[in-house]
Amino acid sequence: MCLPIGPSGFRTCRYPSCRRFLASIRPVSPVHVAPYGTASRILEAFGEELTERGEVVWLDRPFAEDARRPPTLRVAPLEVGRVLRNRLFAQRTVALTSATLALGGSFAPLAIQWGLPPQGGWPSSAEGEEPATWTGLDVGSPFDHPRSGILYVARHLPPPGRDQLPEAYLTELEELIGAAGGRTLGLFSSMRAAKEAAGALRERISQPLLCQGDDLTAQLVRRFAEDEPTCLFGTLSLWQGVDVPGNSLQLVVIDRIPFPRPDDPLASARQRAVAARGGNGFMTVAASHAALLLAQGAGRLLRTMTDRGVVAVLDPRLVTARYGDFLRASLPPFWTTTDPALVRAALRRLAAASSAASSAGAAAPA
Repeated sequence: MCLPIGPSGFRTCRYPSCRRFLASIRPVSPVHVAPYGTASRILEAFGEELTERGEVVWLDRPFAEDARRPPTLRVAPLEVGRVLRNRLFAQRTVALTSATLALGGSFAPLAIQWGLPPQGGWPSSAEGEEPATWTGLDVGSPFDHPRSGILYVARHLPPPGRDQLPEAYLTELEELIGAAGGRTLGLFSSMRAAKEAAGALRERISQPLLCQGDDLTAQLVRRFAEDEPTCLFGTLSLWQGVDVPGNSLQLVVIDRIPFPRPDDPLASARQRAVAARGGNGFMTVAASHAALLLAQGAGRLLRTMTDRGVVAVLDPRLVTARYGDFLRASLPPFWTTTDPALVRAALRRLAAASSAASSAGAAAPA
């Protein structure tokens, strides 16, 4: 494309009409380079074959309730691996640490996304690129996951749809929250689902129920942590940013496997690009995205060595779909069951023990 990229001239353009237009424009000053560079990226994204494209462009239309915001044309790189490899990993030694670096029991899914080879190293394949080598080390966890937590998958429920939450899901939530005596963090794939579930369950449970959007998120988390029977429902920021140790959080409920939305333009484009190069777009992009979020969400349960509880996933595909093994291998090694009666009994025991401890603490002399 041929938009000005600096005060000294133009890039080559294949379109005569663009050349004529740009010939009439004065060279731009440095302060205008960034907008022109973005425009150039947008237009150049359409000039390559799918397997060679480096950018994805989409029109971001506002929701109906935000109609005052004009549509926005956006551009983003299809992958950042080459940039990370050349500008970060090739120039210095880097240590990456996280509790959720291993997906499906391997560091390879994220390493590939970051521009690193899947098996530890490869020679330089292009001029100017340095060889990249890496080593992954799993140092384990201080938690005894099989003894401290249960992973419950509601296999008897129908697969989730795109419409409103089925009655069976609401009944399952009601029974789990009742058995736990509240103490529930509900992690939903969308704000619509969180608000729908909160609105329905407030009429069906006796415990207080907060929903993201009722107040500032920090205030909601504080109220949730300070009052054991309280429940908190929300979406993405709660998957990653909640630290509530102790008896206030003994049940984490995940409504569905958090795949990217089918209409997410960036995830969809990345899947198509991987498939065009002969890879598995679903596993590389969508399943890895879901595995990372599931691991982060499940990590809300155990925050201290004495914490106990249940992670309940209401999406049966976690045990029925072919990709379920990969997703479960990304989670902490909790003891796993699909028996709802067993899980409700375990939650009742935990709730009784917590209530007894709270009563004993309140009765103790100051």
